[in-house]
Amino acid sequence: MASTMNNIKTAQKKLKHSSNSSFVELLKLAKPHLHKIIIAAICALIVNLTQIAKPYILKFVIDDFLVKNVAYNGIYSISLMAILYLTTAFIGSFVSFAQENLINSAGQAIIKNLRSRVFKIIQFLPLNYLDKTSSGRLITRATNDVEALSEMYTDVIISLFQDFFLLIGIIYAMIMLNIKLTLISFSVIPIMALILILLKKKIKANFLKVKNLIGYINGFMAENISGMRIIQIFRAEREKMKEFLKLNNAYFKATTLQVRLNSILKPGTDFFQNITIAILLFYGINKVSNHSIDLGIIYAFTTYIKQFFNPVSDLADQYTTIQSALVSADRIFELLDEENTLENLDIGIDMKYIEGTIEFKDVWFAYNDRDWVLKGISFKLNRGETAAFIGETGAGKTTIISLINGFYKIQKGEILIDGININNIKLKDLRKNISVVLQDVFLFSGDVKNNITLNDDIDDEQFNKALDASYLKEFLGTFKNGVKEPVMERGNTLSAGQRQLISFARAVAHNPSILVLDEATSNVDTQTEKLIQKAIDNIAKDRTTLIIAHRLSTIKNADKIIVMKNGKIVEIGSHDELITSDSLYKRLLYKNVS
Repeated sequence: MASTMNNIKTAQKKLKHSSNSSFVELLKLAKPHLHKIIIAAICALIVNLTQIAKPYILKFVIDDFLVKNVAYNGIYSISLMAILYLTTAFIGSFVSFAQENLINSAGQAIIKNLRSRVFKIIQFLPLNYLDKTSSGRLITRATNDVEALSEMYTDVIISLFQDFFLLIGIIYAMIMLNIKLTLISFSVIPIMALILILLKKKIKANFLKVKNLIGYINGFMAENISGMRIIQIFRAEREKMKEFLKLNNAYFKATTLQVRLNSILKPGTDFFQNITIAILLFYGINKVSNHSIDLGIIYAFTTYIKQFFNPVSDLADQYTTIQSALVSADRIFELLDEENTLENLDIGIDMKYIEGTIEFKDVWFAYNDRDWVLKGISFKLNRGETAAFIGETGAGKTTIISLINGFYKIQKGEILIDGININNIKLKDLRKNISVVLQDVFLFSGDVKNNITLNDDIDDEQFNKALDASYLKEFLGTFKNGVKEPVMERGNTLSAGQRQLISFARAVAHNPSILVLDEATSNVDTQTEKLIQKAIDNIAKDRTTLIIAHRLSTIKNADKIIVMKNGKIVEIGSHDELITSDSLYKRLLYKNVS
């Protein structure tokens, strides 16, 4: 819990955007919908004019027809003023309806595009960023933070514009009526502004803490739901509940403070409004009694004061929405700043077909640029060869697989695919020619077929060949719906062997030049392993195959066995060559092979 709070404090310091720059960026996002926003702004001005005009109309009614009781001939009459008032109110309501629809249409379109942009960026983030960022933080940015911006666009921006010009119009109308009363009416504004400034910094800092905490809660819940089986097996429910309660209590305290801070704003605004009206009445009544000010002016001023403080009160209500949106904007634009670091799949040399020759030349690699995971790795695999990598945990075997897929850039040396530096090959072409089967199979919600094809490029003939080659057809009979059998989240309703065979069929269906098997047979029973081994023999022909495994049945037929220790290659040879000597391979084999 302490580390979590430290991370939150660090996150608060790391935000690159200020509220002002984020607000400018939010306005830039609205540029494609500028025509709708301009029309909505014009509508807002018309609504403002109707709001300002109504008290002015009533001022004339009070002074000319109620107080002075002056009878006028011709058009000017109390009936005309009533019609004028009603027409003004109708125009204001109709235009307000149009404005609301326009701004909501533009706002939702902006949020739709922003949500798509955020998801696209998450899809193409490099693994070194994802290694350091929890899924909960990314989920919060794509959901909670985007939703906060939705409220900003649809409820706040046009309201701010409308309120700003309404305040200007009200001030102008009040000055035109009586400048001295105007100055008296606004005598309390400096005090109110000072209180708001003092609260602003505290509210924003606490909002950032709330946003970070909800990100950690989302991540914690996602992690626990995924690992619920382990939690229940090891009876860790109580410990996890304690961890959650600490996070939840911290979130409760932060949100409670937020409520307290917010509760000051609207009541405070209402208090200053009442004080202003009291001052106005105290000063104005005496002036009315000695006939130096008309009663209609006092009524108009009282109405204008209420109209003046209404947007101020709305701003107090919306202040939390504004601060929430600006904090969310800071966090979203921090993510969007990563756009320059995204993987570009279309830059590089076109290699629609890769033959499969792989060469590492004195490769050095570290995840953090300090602690070397690979140290001077050199080997070459010709097209169609099978290489098995063996070594203790942490030797660097899986890192080699990640480098071949282009997930990380090496610091020293060179990796060649068909004689071309891997950094110069289009990532799209590179990964299209490589299929990977992992020990921990990931399946998506859907059905068996969708989990094999993953895209629409796989035709039925290629799909059926994949079923045959992977021997998945032998298991399809156990599925009520065949390849359309529903797959739940992460494939939890399937056995380990079934998941592995689906993963294997997925790899084969994409017809790779290079096949990677990372502990692909470690979680399956003996019968399924035999099927997978037969499948490997089927598809390894004319393909370069890299295997990370410990089972003798999986590695003994490899053309090359590469033995690693502490990030270095210590032995290379065939099974027959290495088993006859006092090799590390022999010792590892007797220790690990079942």
